Amino acid sequence: MGSGFPSRVIASVLDLELPATTEPLGSILALRSSPALPPAKANGTSKQHTQIRVIRKKKVILKKRKKLASPSSPGTAKPLVTTSPTGTLNLLEKQEPGCPPLGLESLRVSDSQLEASSSQSFGLGPHRGRLNIQSGLEDGDLYDGAWCAEQQDTEPWLQVDARKPTRFSGIVTQGRNSVWRYDWVTSYKVQFSNDSQNWWRSRNYSSGMDAVFPANSDPETPVLNLLPEPQVARFIRLLPQTWLQEGSPCLRAEILGCSVSDPNDLLPEAQAPGSSDPLDFRHHNYKAMRKLMKQVNEQCPNITRIYSIGKSYQGLKLYVMEMSDLPGEHELGEPELRYVAGMHGNEALGRELVLLLMQFLCREYLRGDPRVTRLLNEMRIHLLPSMNPDGYEIAYRRGSELVGWAEGRWTHQSIDLNHNFADLNTPLWDAEDDGLVPHTVPNHHLPLPTYYTLPNATVAPETWAVINWMKRIPFVLSANLHGGMNDFSYLHTNCFEVTVELSCDKFPHESELPQEWENNKDALLTYLEQVRMGIAGVVRDKDTEEGIADAVIVVDGINHDVTTAWGGDYWRLLTPGDYMVTASAEGYHAVTRSCRVTFEEGPTPCNFLLTKTPKQRLRELLAAGAKLPPDLRRRLERLRGQKD
Repeated sequence: MGSGFPSRVIASVLDLELPATTEPLGSILALRSSPALPPAKANGTSKQHTQIRVIRKKKVILKKRKKLASPSSPGTAKPLVTTSPTGTLNLLEKQEPGCPPLGLESLRVSDSQLEASSSQSFGLGPHRGRLNIQSGLEDGDLYDGAWCAEQQDTEPWLQVDARKPTRFSGIVTQGRNSVWRYDWVTSYKVQFSNDSQNWWRSRNYSSGMDAVFPANSDPETPVLNLLPEPQVARFIRLLPQTWLQEGSPCLRAEILGCSVSDPNDLLPEAQAPGSSDPLDFRHHNYKAMRKLMKQVNEQCPNITRIYSIGKSYQGLKLYVMEMSDLPGEHELGEPELRYVAGMHGNEALGRELVLLLMQFLCREYLRGDPRVTRLLNEMRIHLLPSMNPDGYEIAYRRGSELVGWAEGRWTHQSIDLNHNFADLNTPLWDAEDDGLVPHTVPNHHLPLPTYYTLPNATVAPETWAVINWMKRIPFVLSANLHGGMNDFSYLHTNCFEVTVELSCDKFPHESELPQEWENNKDALLTYLEQVRMGIAGVVRDKDTEEGIADAVIVVDGINHDVTTAWGGDYWRLLTPGDYMVTASAEGYHAVTRSCRVTFEEGPTPCNFLLTKTPKQRLRELLAAGAKLPPDLRRRLERLRGQKD
C-alpha cells in the first residue's frame, strides 16, 4: 500500500459518498491527466450507481452504493482523490502541514515546471517566482527578484507542475525582492488540476466559498498558509486577488506537498532520495547539538575531543569537535584542518553537514573503513558546526520555510560575521602597487589594523574567538560553509581557505537532509585529502637538530609565504611540478633547495637544516654570560673604533 494513503483511511472509503463516475478508483489514480471529477451541487441531483475499488488486507472489494450526484458545470472540476465538505472523495483524514517543500527554493523544481498567465519581462518570469530568490542591483535585468504579472493582466496566476500526483498541504509566499520597488500580493486563491485544463479551487469548510488566503504585508517576511484541506493533484495555481496599491501582482513562493502512491500499485513509485548511512538527519538547536556532540564523543572517546573556543554575545559556547588518532595534541608533521559552519545563523545546511560528518567519521572509524582510518591517523580535524549560535536559535524557532533570507543571519548584536573580519586585502594591494612587497611589507601573516584593535571597534566576540583560534593552531587547510573570512585566514595565518556555497536553500527541510548529505559527503572527505598535495617537512637547527619555529618558507614564483609551527614543521600546498624552495629564520643562514611535487598521493618531504650566523652565535654567548676569546674581543674593539 502506498505511503500516501494510510490503511485506516482506505478502509473508511466505504462510508463516504462518492461522485458519479464509471471508472473504479484505482483506474482514476492511474490516469495522471484524466479529467477530474465533476463538482457536487446542492440541487439538480440525480440517482446513479458507482463502483468502488477499495483495498483492505490486499483484497479487492467491489461494492455498489447509491449516490446523489449532480451534473458538472462548464469550466470546473474536482480533484481525483480528495473530499470536500460537500462529500467528494478524499483519502486524507486531516490536514498534514508536515509535507516538505516541492523545491522551488532549492531548484529541485525546474524552470520548465513553472508557468504564468503573463510576465512583465523575462527577468520577472515564472522561473523567478521562487522563495527567497534575490534580485540584482538593477531592476529589469535577467535576474529579477520575483514573478510579476503584467499590469493589464486581470486574472493573473502562477502555476507549478509537480509532474506526479501530490498531496498539496500549504503555500509560503513573499513579495518582490527589489532595491527600488515595493510589490507584493496581499491575498490569493488556489486552484488544482490533474491535466492543466480542468480546475477546482480550495474552499472554506464553513461557507463552501472559495478560500481567500491572506498573503504578505512586506516584501521579505515569508507567510505560510495551510490549506483548509490538503488536495491531491498534479498542478497547483496561485491566483493573486489583491496586491499593494499602485504596485504589481508579484510574488515568490514555495509549495508544500507530499508525493502520493497509487493504492493499487498501478503507478511505479519513484525511489525516495536519501542516504543509507544511519545518521541523525534532523535540525539541531543548541541543546540538541551539544547532546549530539557528546554522544559522538562517548561513542569514539579515543579519537574525539570537545572543546570551546569562546562564547557568543549571549553566552552560548562555540563548541569544536576535534577528531584524530591522538586528540588534544599537535603531532609533529601532522597537518591541522578545520571545517567552519554557521557564520550566518540561518544557513543551517552547513551546520548539519558538519554534525553529520563527525557522526560519519566516528562510525566509519569504528567499522575500520580504510579511507576514514587513514584520514584520522594522518591529520587532525577540527569541526566547528555553529559560529553564530545566537542567530541560529532565532532561525530555528522560525523553521525551515519561514526563516526568510535575513532572519537569524546576523548575531544578537546585529553584526554580519561575514564582513566582520579585518580587511587585509586593501593594505596588501596598496603595498604591492607601491612595490613594497615583500621586502618592506610581508606577503604573509599581515598584522591586524590598528583601528581593528581599538576598544570601541565593532568586532563581535564570535569573531575574536575564531581569530584567536586561528593563531593557536597551525591550520593548513580550511573550508567555511558558508561566509568571506577566507582572505583573512590566508593573509593573517598560514591557512588556505575556501568558501563553499552549498545550496540555494539556506535552511532545507529535514526531509532533504539525507540527500544533501549524499550530495556533499564525498566532497567533504576529498577536500580534507587535498592537504596531502604539495610539500611538507621540518626546519631544524643543524647543530642541535631542534625544530625552528616561525621559519619562513618561500616558494620561488609564488608571492605568498608560509611559516613553520612551534616544532619547526610546515606544509605548503602545491600542484605537481618542480619548485625552488628557500627556508630562512632570524639568526640563521637561508638555505635553498629543489623540491619536486609528483602526482603520487602524499606530500613530498622537503626538510631543511639551517646554520646559525656568527652574529647569532655571539648573541647567544653574550646572553649566557660567557667570556669572549681574546682575538674576538680585539676584533670587536676594532669594529667599534671604526664606527666612532
